[in-house]
Amino acid sequence: MIGAHTDSPTLRVKPVSKKQAEGFIQVGVETYGGGLWHTCAVSPCIELEPACVASALLSLNPGFDRDLSIAGRAMVKTEKGDYLQKLVRIDRPILRIPTLAIHLDRQETFTFNKETQLFPIAGLVAADLNRTGPSPGPGPATPESSTASNETSKKSFAPLKASTERHHPYIVELIAQEAGVPVASVIDFEMILYDTQKACIGGLNNELIFSARLDNLGMSYCSTMGLINSLSSPIALDNEDCIRLISLFDHEEIGSNTAQGADSNFLPAFIRRLSVIGPGNDETQTAYEQTLATSFLVSADMAHSVNPNYASKYEPDHKPEMNKGTVVKINANARYATNSPGIVLLQEVARRGEVPLQLFVVRNDSSCGSTIGPMLAAALGARTVDLGNPQLSMHSIRETGGVYDVGYGVKLFESFFEHYSHLGGKIIVD
Repeated sequence: MIGAHTDSPTLRVKPVSKKQAEGFIQVGVETYGGGLWHTCAVSPCIELEPACVASALLSLNPGFDRDLSIAGRAMVKTEKGDYLQKLVRIDRPILRIPTLAIHLDRQETFTFNKETQLFPIAGLVAADLNRTGPSPGPGPATPESSTASNETSKKSFAPLKASTERHHPYIVELIAQEAGVPVASVIDFEMILYDTQKACIGGLNNELIFSARLDNLGMSYCSTMGLINSLSSPIALDNEDCIRLISLFDHEEIGSNTAQGADSNFLPAFIRRLSVIGPGNDETQTAYEQTLATSFLVSADMAHSVNPNYASKYEPDHKPEMNKGTVVKINANARYATNSPGIVLLQEVARRGEVPLQLFVVRNDSSCGSTIGPMLAAALGARTVDLGNPQLSMHSIRETGGVYDVGYGVKLFESFFEHYSHLGGKIIVD
């Protein structure tokens, strides 16, 4: 098995987001996860780093002066009265969080209030009035109109205000256009902010990746492609006695304690159902436990590359380098789930796939992040190893990774799926 997560620190549109101040239209947002807010307002996945999160939140500067838009899901009502989920992405900049000019506030360290100084601007009130025209006022009341109004209100009672009242109407219009439905059909939505600047290849020799959300879409991609590539041969499963599985979770950045998170019963329940597939026999009552005893989990979450400007922050003998291979994460206090048997197995897998590996531990005077690895290892009792490709600027709105490390990650996971059945029984721990 390979487990990874798909979420990243971001800003999410509040349930009632309609705001305006000083002639500007604004959108109310709340923070999700522990981002380097001074660089990012947003990214549509945290290595759980409580100490780092706390310090990041103290020095936030959330995606200020970036070209932002929104993406997420909308719940829409169909003509039949059903409610469907529609995925939506507004593919143009519509929001921006402006910084205060240095001339007006010469702070040594950038600080701001997350509740009052974090709201993006979405345009000008005057421009919106020119687009829509002034709202018509109510006509004079008559006894007949009052009676009709009462009857209508009884039929159209709504427990909550309409989405066009809770949010700026034009934002709801854009969501409806992307969803391909009338505005009135948009009942509710969950939208997050994202930077519209696209990922790109960079560096003098095109050896770097500049992108949002490398943590952890980078390892989600590698695990998915590794699984696909391991099945490319028509005879790939002819002698296979294991199930090849990847599980991509949500909400790692906020603790994983949700129905879609790694701390739920989703993966255990799924494995339990898989373990009893096939002809009935006397061993089905313990099939789940037997399956876990012979299984192996790779927890795949991006790792930290050495930063040349902050080299002293790294343990001297454990400084992962970019484009030098996937990083195996180790921590004596079980913040990572890796142990020696896991390292031995991974080394054999990497040898067969000709993939270089690196080792990482944090300094003794530094806090250590964590991943979904320890919680899944505890829940399943399965052997587990933590690893990830090295990157810079984790939790920033623009992160940096290595081009060649992507290929290494894919090849490592392909080799893991192809060779685990043979290698798993050779790692003997009595």
